[in-house]
Amino acid sequence: MGSFKSSVFILILHFLKGALSNSLIELNNNGYEGIIIAIDPSVPEDETLIQQIKDMVTQASPYLFEATGKRFYFKNVAILIPEKWNTKPDYVRPKLETFKNADVVVAEPNLPGNDDPYTEHMGKCGEKGERIYFTPDFLAGKKLAQYGPQGRVFVHEWSHLRWGVFDEYNNDQKFYLSNGKSKAVKCSADIVGKNVVNKCQGGSCVTKPCRPNKLTGLYEKECEFLPESEQTEKASIMFAQSINSVVEFCTEQNHNKEAPNLQNQRCNLRSTWEVIQDSEDFKKTTPMTTQPPEPTFSLLQIGQRIVCLVLDKSGSMLTGDRLNRLNQAGKLFLLQTVEQGSWVGMVTFDSAAHVQSELIQINDGTDRDKLIKSLPTVAAGGTSICSGLRSAFTVIRKKYSTDGSEIVLLTDGEDTTISGCFNEVKQSGAIIHTVALGPSAAKELEELSKMTGGLQTYASDQVQNNGLIDAFGALTSGNGAPSQRSIQLESKGSTFKNSQWMNGTVIVDSTVGNDTLFLVTWTTRSPQILLWDPSGKKQDGFLVDTKTKMSYLQIPGTAKVGVWKYSLQASSQTLTLTVTSRASSATLPPITVTSKINKDTGKFPSPMIVYANIRQGASPILRASVTALIESEDGNTVTLELLDNGAGADATKHDGIYSRYFTAYDTNGRYSVKVWALGGIDAARRSVIAQQSGALYIPAWIENGEIKWNPPRPEINKNDPQDKQVCFSRTTSGGSFVASDIPKAPIPDLFPPCQITDLKAKIQGGNLINLTWTAPGDDYDHGTAYKYIIRISTSILDLRDKFDDSLQVNTDDLIPQEANSEEVFVFEPENITFENGTDLFIAVQAVDKVDLKSEISNIAQVSLFIPPQLSTETPPPGDTSVPCPNININSTIPGIHILKIMWKWLGELQVSVGL
Repeated sequence: MGSFKSSVFILILHFLKGALSNSLIELNNNGYEGIIIAIDPSVPEDETLIQQIKDMVTQASPYLFEATGKRFYFKNVAILIPEKWNTKPDYVRPKLETFKNADVVVAEPNLPGNDDPYTEHMGKCGEKGERIYFTPDFLAGKKLAQYGPQGRVFVHEWSHLRWGVFDEYNNDQKFYLSNGKSKAVKCSADIVGKNVVNKCQGGSCVTKPCRPNKLTGLYEKECEFLPESEQTEKASIMFAQSINSVVEFCTEQNHNKEAPNLQNQRCNLRSTWEVIQDSEDFKKTTPMTTQPPEPTFSLLQIGQRIVCLVLDKSGSMLTGDRLNRLNQAGKLFLLQTVEQGSWVGMVTFDSAAHVQSELIQINDGTDRDKLIKSLPTVAAGGTSICSGLRSAFTVIRKKYSTDGSEIVLLTDGEDTTISGCFNEVKQSGAIIHTVALGPSAAKELEELSKMTGGLQTYASDQVQNNGLIDAFGALTSGNGAPSQRSIQLESKGSTFKNSQWMNGTVIVDSTVGNDTLFLVTWTTRSPQILLWDPSGKKQDGFLVDTKTKMSYLQIPGTAKVGVWKYSLQASSQTLTLTVTSRASSATLPPITVTSKINKDTGKFPSPMIVYANIRQGASPILRASVTALIESEDGNTVTLELLDNGAGADATKHDGIYSRYFTAYDTNGRYSVKVWALGGIDAARRSVIAQQSGALYIPAWIENGEIKWNPPRPEINKNDPQDKQVCFSRTTSGGSFVASDIPKAPIPDLFPPCQITDLKAKIQGGNLINLTWTAPGDDYDHGTAYKYIIRISTSILDLRDKFDDSLQVNTDDLIPQEANSEEVFVFEPENITFENGTDLFIAVQAVDKVDLKSEISNIAQVSLFIPPQLSTETPPPGDTSVPCPNININSTIPGIHILKIMWKWLGELQVSVGL
């Protein structure tokens, strides 16, 4: 028995790692296993695509192996094939692999011809990314000239995904001043090439050398650095892996620390290899002494969805009307959330398990009603979670393998024997989604979700927060087309006193409208429900279920686009409203909101980060109003406005990913996360993604002195605005997390201001320096900091490594503003030599009222450039200026003699002009 407990404990530790992502990747003896490459359901069937994926990974593995000093290679990869593709004998059913937890997605480009490979990366330096995106044309080798071999690009993107490094180029600022000279942003600096401008007009193009602006010293905006096709420099993969000689990452020795790129900005000037060396992967491996084997591949084809509900009906479910709330949430799941064609079964448990329904395929409303009637109505007895799970396995195996099946497990009770079935769960190949109801649900419950890649949620007894319905509403398929999934448009509730009204609106946008459901729940008696469509027509026909205390209306056909108005009236009870819908068309991607937190467990005083990713297909939605509601086990709620401003917790500005730090802990235990997103007049869809991490596009190569231009990137239609206005409303569950080590009230202030990551500097009128940044808060990105410390240096490394010893700028007049405001500060450097060609480096540190200090900001750079004063006057007769010495450059005078003559002449010149 002891050895079994020990093995279970090791299993739990194994699956607790990497909680930021749902990835199944494991590092085993230097080889990466469990990589999932998913082909998007919208990609037309093409068997050659599978071989192209295999070729890419096979090419990438030895390149990765050598680039990492023989440490890492790709061991095995699962290729996830869409359900609609023809079946083949070698395609098998997935286990835990789903489209939602894919590491690489192959999808059509959001803009025809825009085949940029990129990685979605929400986190900070050293934190894992979300997933890599490739297009079919890229994999087919149609973009070789622009990005290089696919295998090399895969290693570039893998470095973003696995080790959290950033790009060493900068598309927004391709050149910078150093010692008064314009230099290309590259790493290493030894990559050779030419700086040119290509100007095209009327079908003909002229290529010219770049010329510096006479006032700023910087090259013109159209200037491009074009690399030579033949190089000798080996670094760096995160600059341009497409260069043949590049086979290494930049190291501390050859890293270009001055270049204004994301790697320097996000990683404190550290090279990519330094960041990789700090990773957990690096720390637990040693270089191999033999060559690794080639990767192996498994072909998995998504099949029909198989779900079994495993529902607690123990005596504690009578507390706080939990059993009835389970029926309400279960009914929504069976009516609306679970997709047509799915197979669904049901098991209940108390001290033992009871099969309520064998697997039924949902083809119509009759099948759904049959399952709804199986929901439990009586609660009594103890809690045996493993009995319920084992019974569910049996129900599924009567018809299918448990591989890839899903179990929705809800419980409110404690169960000390739950670890007894961990091994069976792992071996089953089933995905377990857990719903913890109330404060006493088994503490080990979440381990089942973690070890199987399932969703973990928590719902409190605060009915007005609608947490249980939100949890079941989030249980859409991890596979299949987005057009099949249920989308939650609204979820809200209120507790009424006397006779009150709850009035509001729901936006049905053009991307949704099919299968739209309005659902109202109550706690004592049926309320008055009034609903009007966008034309003002009153909607009647709500079905009333007095037993379950809910009313609902299914809108026939496609709901009208526009603002729907509702009014609910009740007295002395709690009401909730939930509105769900599906995509209006299989060809128009719906606007979706996915929410998550950066980790499953949080220890005080480490903050959590809440993320919301808003997309229409691959296009980000900008300037939406996004709010998170975080609820603790005590029922206390905190509202957070999530931001896409590129500051604080938000990694990249205007990428459609909204985020914020959460520090308002009030108790140990579970916290639930819910997100509302609203798009109005200001919200817009961006056609082109604000790429934060991806392979460098090479506009041209220089071969034997001749410029060979690559096909240009696709142009956005000038008559089609890049940002298209969108109006929508969405709500979604962000899952749950568990907090620990929180002290008793009053909770001490141990939260410093967050790091400033967007510091920018520019010369303003002579020697003045203009600084701008986004204000941090007193506690990370909340509140107002107490003061700023600004320091400067002519040495970038001294400023980084000896910040406290660097020259401090007088900031007596700088009063910090509220978090997320724009700060502007202008100063003139004092007590430091600041003359033509001087590079000055600047960093900021925020301090709160209890003297907690933020991390040092990103380092900004200015280079003082004084334009040469060109004389326009004609020298007068008798000019006595010293003539240039007559030197025959073809003479055989040794070079050292020429230098002596030049120095002699310069000395004469100095005397003549009085220097």
